[in-house]
Amino acid sequence: MAGGKTVAEKILSAHSGNDVYAGDICFCEIDRMMAHDANGPMAVQAFRNMGGKKVCDPRKIFFIMDHACPAPYERAANLQKMLRDFAAEQGIAFYEAGEGVCHQLMIERGHAHAGELILGTDSHTCTYGAVGAFATGVGATDMGASMLTGRNWFKVPETIKVVLKGALMPGCSAKDIILTVIGRIGAAGANYKSVEFYGEYLDRCPLADRMTIANMVVEMGGKCGFLCFSGMEPKADPDAVYAAEWEINLEEVVPCVAKPHMVDNYAPVTEVEGTKIDVAFLGSCTNGRIEDLRIAARMLKGRHVAPGVRLIVTPASREVMLLAMREGIAEELMQAGAIFFTQGCGVCVGTHGGVPADGEVALSTANRNFKGRMGNSKAFIYLASPETVAASVLTGVITDPRQLGGVNERESNQIR
Repeated sequence: MAGGKTVAEKILSAHSGNDVYAGDICFCEIDRMMAHDANGPMAVQAFRNMGGKKVCDPRKIFFIMDHACPAPYERAANLQKMLRDFAAEQGIAFYEAGEGVCHQLMIERGHAHAGELILGTDSHTCTYGAVGAFATGVGATDMGASMLTGRNWFKVPETIKVVLKGALMPGCSAKDIILTVIGRIGAAGANYKSVEFYGEYLDRCPLADRMTIANMVVEMGGKCGFLCFSGMEPKADPDAVYAAEWEINLEEVVPCVAKPHMVDNYAPVTEVEGTKIDVAFLGSCTNGRIEDLRIAARMLKGRHVAPGVRLIVTPASREVMLLAMREGIAEELMQAGAIFFTQGCGVCVGTHGGVPADGEVALSTANRNFKGRMGNSKAFIYLASPETVAASVLTGVITDPRQLGGVNERESNQIR
C-alpha cells in the first residue's frame, strides 16, 4: 500500500523503522512510559515476572502518585512504598502524592512532545495528543514488557477526521465541544481509532483546552488523538486516507451535559435544567487547570454555593494550586463555600474523598459517569463544563451558565 499518511501512521512508521499504514502490525521504540499508583505496582510485578532486573532506560520512565493520595489506607500506602523503592533502585523519576494528576504533570513538566510515542498505565494517556504525541493507555503487562525492552507492538489504527468550524459562543467551552463530539460519534464510535481534530479554534485556544479535548478521545473508544493546530509536526498528508470524517459547527455548540450513566448520553443543559444537585466537582485531568479555576472564581466571586450543595475543588497540580493562591482564586472559591482536596485524581475515580451518597446527584467536570465511577454505584453523575458547574452550584440545580454571565475567555500562563 502506498499514498498519504495520517499522523498516527507517520509516528508509528518513524518509531518502527518501517513504512506502515492502518491495519499493519509493527514493533516500535517507546519514547516515554508513565505509571501511577493504581496500576504501577502490577506493572512492576509483571516486569519482575519477566525476569527483569534493570529497566531499559530509567530516563524514559516516570512514576506519579495521584489516584489514592495521600494514601487513605494501609494497602495503598504499601503499594506506593513499593513503587517508591523500585524507583529509587532503578533511578526512575518519582512524583510524590500532591504533585498532581499524572497527565497534567507529564505535559506541565515537559515529558511529552510532538511526534513522540508514549505509553501510560492510564486510559487517559491520550491527553498528550494535545501537544502532538501518539499517546495511549496500556495494561500492566504491556507496561512491564516496555519497561524491560523499551519496545512494544501496535496495530496501526485507522483515523477519524473531525473538523471544528467557526467560533464558540459565550458560555461554552472545550468541554462542551468534546461532549458534543462524543454524543454524535458515540462511546464506541472510534474504537481502536486515532482521531485528528482540525480548525482555527485550535490555534486560538490555550493548551488547557486542547488537553480537555484530547483527554476524552478515549471516551469514544479512541486509541489516540491529535489536536492538529498550526505548526504541529508531524502533519497528516493531504491525501491521507480516513475511516470517517465529521464536521462540527462550533456556533451550534451549546452548554451540555453527559447524563447518567454513559458519556455519550448527550443533552443540552436546557433539557436537564432544574435537576437538583447534591455535590459538584471541579477538577480532574480533564478540567482541573488554572483556566478552569479562573472561570469558576469569576462566576462565584461575591456569591455563595447554594444551601445543600457541596463543591469540591481539586487543582490538577501543585503548580495550578500555587497559581490559584497567588491570583486569589483559591480564596474566592473558598469564600464561596468550596472545599479543596489534594492535587490528584481522588474525587473523579472514587478511590479517595468526595464519594456521593446513595441516590445523590453529582455534577462533575471529570471524564466518566458510569455507575460507581465516583465511588458509589447508586449515585447519578452528570458531566459538564466548569462554566455549567459554577452556575449550577449557585442555584442548587443544573443551570445554563449563559443565564448567569458564563465566561468563555480563557487565559493561560502555560505554554501553548
